[in-house]
Amino acid sequence: MTDLYVTPTTTNLEKYTFKQSQQLYQQTGCIGYLRADMGYNGQEFNSTWNDVCTFFKTDEFKKEFDDVINALRLDDTYGRLLNDRTRLSRYCHEHAKQYSGADNQYYGVRVDTDNHTYLLRLNPRQGEYNLYCYCFVKQYFETHLVQASKGIRFITPSYRPVFTIPDGDKIRILRLDGEKVDKSCRYIDDYHTEVGDRLYHICEFAEIIERNGSKVIPLRSSLPERCYSVSPSNGHLIIITKGENEHSDVNDSNNSPERNRELADGHNSEMGVTKAQEAAMLAGSLKGWNTPEADPQNYDDNGTPVKTKHKDRGDAR
Repeated sequence: MTDLYVTPTTTNLEKYTFKQSQQLYQQTGCIGYLRADMGYNGQEFNSTWNDVCTFFKTDEFKKEFDDVINALRLDDTYGRLLNDRTRLSRYCHEHAKQYSGADNQYYGVRVDTDNHTYLLRLNPRQGEYNLYCYCFVKQYFETHLVQASKGIRFITPSYRPVFTIPDGDKIRILRLDGEKVDKSCRYIDDYHTEVGDRLYHICEFAEIIERNGSKVIPLRSSLPERCYSVSPSNGHLIIITKGENEHSDVNDSNNSPERNRELADGHNSEMGVTKAQEAAMLAGSLKGWNTPEADPQNYDDNGTPVKTKHKDRGDAR
């Protein structure tokens, strides 16, 4: 039995514990996934295997996968976290990375061997699936993560760079009729991205947007949904919503810009909004959300602009 390296997952791995497109499955070397529940009494292990890319499903993998699952169920070295729902719940709260999904909370664990990576999405609640285990060829998976860390480029049809977003972030398409359509985006390679459930060459997407008279802005996950600030024009206390070009005055605003600054800082602190995020939100609402000023990574901890270290590459095909 190969030793297992078990760690909490990181935030950038969360999206790989859910259903992907076939294109992404191939890019990441996804072999398949196991779904399991522990029954009404929490002592069972009722599982179903789902193939994804069968050409990666070697005899070596099948033997190793059985060993991995059995070790996580029966070996004290790994806390027997899949042995029963009580142990699973304890392990989740003590060792796993917690995420908040659309409907509930779940936990993530990564397991590595020499040749494979296993991403576990864990849910200790009764009456629901307690485990999803996605299995990857490690070499393919690691290569994809390195490439995807560069982000997804959005350009003009002439290849002029507009903005870059992290893999998995959303964009907002602003149509001529005023309709707003939000889409999640996934990195495929430097020249291809998935927008929603469709695959595009980045130049093809730019041409479609231009032809339709639409505009595209990033909805960065590094920005809060809303924050408080002080209007540069009149010193009023305002609230800014991500992706919106207009802001609203707040009822408890007063005639003192200094007092409004204190109020904004207090509200933002309660909401967990940093000064860099506030500065980016204010710039986005005033200058446009696809400008570098609307990215919090371009500010220091005090909300002061810092020089960017590099520019997007938009000239190469």
